[in-house]
Amino acid sequence: MTDTMTPEQRHRCMSHIKGLGTKPELKVRRWLWKHGYRYRLNVKSVPGKPDIVLRTYRTAIFVNGCFWHGHGVRMRERGNASMCESAEPQSGNNLQDIQDFARVELEQEYKERDIQNSKCCKIPSTNREFWVNKIRRNQERDQKNYRILQENGWQVIVIWECQLKHNLLEHTMREVELLLNNNLLSMYKHRPVPYPTEDEPSLPMAAESTF
Repeated sequence: MTDTMTPEQRHRCMSHIKGLGTKPELKVRRWLWKHGYRYRLNVKSVPGKPDIVLRTYRTAIFVNGCFWHGHGVRMRERGNASMCESAEPQSGNNLQDIQDFARVELEQEYKERDIQNSKCCKIPSTNREFWVNKIRRNQERDQKNYRILQENGWQVIVIWECQLKHNLLEHTMREVELLLNNNLLSMYKHRPVPYPTEDEPSLPMAAESTF
């Protein structure tokens, strides 16, 4: 994708994007509050500092921006350096120049194949390598945090920015509500209700006299 901004314009644009209290987060928070769900925000004691924490439901909600977290972007592992050095010298007046040119062309071609943009996440061509590495680190950190939470008995719900468009918001949040309630039921359904045994004194019924 050709970037229509200069490097200075792109830097200025990206630096003004907030990390907390974004519009997608506010949409989710307002919907939950309106429907009676109470929560805490950015709890530091919970791994990954989720955007929304519902302790009653033991659920952590992450509202991810499609660009910053690479929604749908397919990251491939970078190849071995020898792959970019496989061009054979050719006959000519300056063999070193020919070899260097072939190596640069091969490196550029491989970098373009290394990333596949998605419909809602298109990485700018300006300073592309920086953005690719940043998004890759974000994805790795996300997966690590999700795994730690799940291992500690938390339900993790990820809501993407593109799922909160006006025509999709209600459907998305109803699915979130279903996940919350299912998780709440699963937390209690395996707890047996104790009943008195023959060895224990029977408790008086409501219609019985206690005298």
